[in-house]
Amino acid sequence: MTNPTFTHSARPATRKPAILISGASVAGPALALLLHRHGFHATVVERAPALRDGGYAVDFRGHAHLTVLRTLGILEAVENARTGNGSMAYVNAAGKPVAKLPADLFAGDVEILRGDLARILYDATSPYTEYLFGDSVTSLTEDPTGVAVTFERSAPRRFDLVIGADGLRSTTRRLAFGPEEDFVRHLGVHCAVFTTENHLGLDHTGHAYRTANKMVAMYSARHNAEAKAVFYFGSPDADLDRRDVARQQEVLVERFAGNGWESERLLGAMRHAPDFYFDSVAQVRMDRWTRGRVALVGDAAYAPSSLSGMGTGLALVGAYVLAGELAAAGGDHRVAFARYEDELRAYAEGCRKMGDGVARLMVPGSRLAAGALNRYYKVMPYLPGRNMAAKIARRTAENIVLRDYATG
Repeated sequence: MTNPTFTHSARPATRKPAILISGASVAGPALALLLHRHGFHATVVERAPALRDGGYAVDFRGHAHLTVLRTLGILEAVENARTGNGSMAYVNAAGKPVAKLPADLFAGDVEILRGDLARILYDATSPYTEYLFGDSVTSLTEDPTGVAVTFERSAPRRFDLVIGADGLRSTTRRLAFGPEEDFVRHLGVHCAVFTTENHLGLDHTGHAYRTANKMVAMYSARHNAEAKAVFYFGSPDADLDRRDVARQQEVLVERFAGNGWESERLLGAMRHAPDFYFDSVAQVRMDRWTRGRVALVGDAAYAPSSLSGMGTGLALVGAYVLAGELAAAGGDHRVAFARYEDELRAYAEGCRKMGDGVARLMVPGSRLAAGALNRYYKVMPYLPGRNMAAKIARRTAENIVLRDYATG
């Protein structure tokens, strides 16, 4: 929780530092936008050759998330692009709804496709932010006055600070803090998501079908013009090459063969999807998110897992705090990074706890457990604590008092 009695005493620096941000998904451009508002200059490097479209829906809930969206100046654009999705229905093998979960649990106050959010942030930053697409950082060498950075394609350059906003598989984290296996905790579930035709005619809603150790879901997107297909399956093995798309798709076909409902049709459509994404469901746990002149933000530092429902909101709050502390400290990273860690630590831990245990509920390991969970969801709307999960999610999302870092 934020300490409201703290006041900044650092003497402002005479020159605002030049900052390299690795990652152009959500946290990176959001940080670049906020830094620009505070008078800093940021360069963003992104491994992908262009903005990544597609991805699953992400949601924001509560005053903290909405405050950051307002500060970024993108709340109206986000609301205009919102999915508008309502409740999620669990169905049987024949596609008949047998249980419904409330919209607030999935969509919060405003829900948007991750790719649409990335586009909004890019459009807001591109006039004054240098983007290096199709490139990646290969080394970081820090000295008393800055960081020498080498790239796969671009010429070497120097920056005052380097921020890793490059996600769960962060290259910046590996270069500055150590190997991925020291920080990334696999939760025993893999996930795939891609865009497909809305052949079920879903109207701002979604259907999900659960079997032992598996779940297939489909929900409408872009005002029913298309749909997102999502596959989850339990697996203790996290060592699938995330760049070998052909093998990933083979694994899905093997795992979901004969699964029933819409599984076969969606697997056929998967081969033609332009935005197929596959990865393990995992959390990032680190004792520190900063080292010298390097800091991490978003999933690179504190991914709570995609099952928590908190990752994107947490990433934007983290960008807000990091940019604000750098401004309040006049660019002195030693003061700013320490305050960033202090301000955000408890909030990030609370968001991470939302992801603990969700994997087992999402894909229970046996047919008996899957059946029991399906029966529970069927009667849940009639139970006294039917809204408890949504209330806990909202309380977690709001569990921070944001400092007002005045921007120009």
